[in-house]
Amino acid sequence: MIPDPSGLTVRTDASRARQWVQGGQWQNLTLADRARALAAERPDHVTHIDGEIRLTALQAWQGGLRLAAALRAQGWKAGDVLAFEVPNWHETVLIDLAAVVLGLVVCPIVPIYRDREVQQILADSCAKGIFVARQFRGFDYADMMARLRPALPQLAAVWTVRGALGAPDDLTGLLADVPPLDMLPADWPGVSPDAVKLLLYTSGTTGHPKAVLHSHNTLARGTLRGIEHWGIAAGDMTLMPSPVTHVTGFANGIELPFYRGITCVLLDQWNAAVAADLIERHGICYTMCATPFLQELLDLAEREQRTLPSLRRFPCGGAAVPPDLIHRVARVLPNCRAFRVYGASEAPLVTLGWVQPGQEALAAETDGEIVDYEVRIVDPDGRDLPDGAEGEIRVRGPALFLGYARAEDTAAAFDDLGFYCSGDVGWCTPEGAIVFSGRIKDLINRGGEKVSSEEVE
Repeated sequence: MIPDPSGLTVRTDASRARQWVQGGQWQNLTLADRARALAAERPDHVTHIDGEIRLTALQAWQGGLRLAAALRAQGWKAGDVLAFEVPNWHETVLIDLAAVVLGLVVCPIVPIYRDREVQQILADSCAKGIFVARQFRGFDYADMMARLRPALPQLAAVWTVRGALGAPDDLTGLLADVPPLDMLPADWPGVSPDAVKLLLYTSGTTGHPKAVLHSHNTLARGTLRGIEHWGIAAGDMTLMPSPVTHVTGFANGIELPFYRGITCVLLDQWNAAVAADLIERHGICYTMCATPFLQELLDLAEREQRTLPSLRRFPCGGAAVPPDLIHRVARVLPNCRAFRVYGASEAPLVTLGWVQPGQEALAAETDGEIVDYEVRIVDPDGRDLPDGAEGEIRVRGPALFLGYARAEDTAAAFDDLGFYCSGDVGWCTPEGAIVFSGRIKDLINRGGEKVSSEEVE
């Protein structure tokens, strides 16, 4: 366990970290490094499409720098926690880039959370400030924050996104007096790729939310390994309907475009008809989201006889994926390979899906090929089990999280060999796949978000 600039204590294995740097699994780059390079090499490349807004690499980089300058002028420093509860809007890209530039820890909050959950997360994370949507889907987030602020003395600032144009408490007002910046000022401190960059709350089986910690290196590794495995390359168009405040949307929606010169179309509210139109209009080849989204998109495509020919890859998970659904994709969308993947906020993409010809049955009947992780399946006493035997899934690898914000949560989550004890149940197959079969303690799945049944009771 080592201290971090944020004051959090993280779990790390120095010898494995050196191996991952030497082996190229960790590239020792922050998102700011990648965004700066892309803006210099391809300034007009569109990183994100948000309705009629087309955000270029140069606009993203300069916008992130301006916001970082505005925050620094207000006393923000490395290790401070910046929260945001904003839908899939392009402004989240600027918020994330500004946080990375300054070495802040970003804390995304899913938009379905209301007063109780938001207050709990902001208090537990000691967030210094938060960006919230002014309004979204009929809910007034600014009013909610006005109710919560008296109970959050550490919360120094609340800003709206898409609120009153130019108002001091809106993102546009915060940026109003900041001159354009093209490069990092020389007196700004550097940011270590090993520092905590993401503090993400996930519901646990005990009922209290746990704060998952990722560094620049761990989060980037999971994202990069996925797109390499699936053949997503520069110039490809992607669609992100999963919330960017969830690990899937954050990594693939906000950050992925800066890794390989990819363009992401943001969708802030799922609608199968709108998604199909976007896929056809932009030639989208890849999306990654929960199983119900695939089901609804497939139903629409079959009903309207739309083959969505540009769509090539559709990894899905977060809910049970019936094998028949995967086989049906091949019949309705002949150019698309859908497949099951397995992972968690703590361990993104333990499996990456079967995408090669002849692997269709494996794609439908297992939760994906184990890539980049070591996996143990153990009995209740922690003894390793052979292929085909059901037990708890334990994993370790270069994309694994750094632990939880609470030391006691971290201590309980790892075994003596450094494997993360997932609490998931399943087995390994001789082909090197995982089949997920359930949880040691059940959670309720509400639209891809996990809710503790114990807390509901």
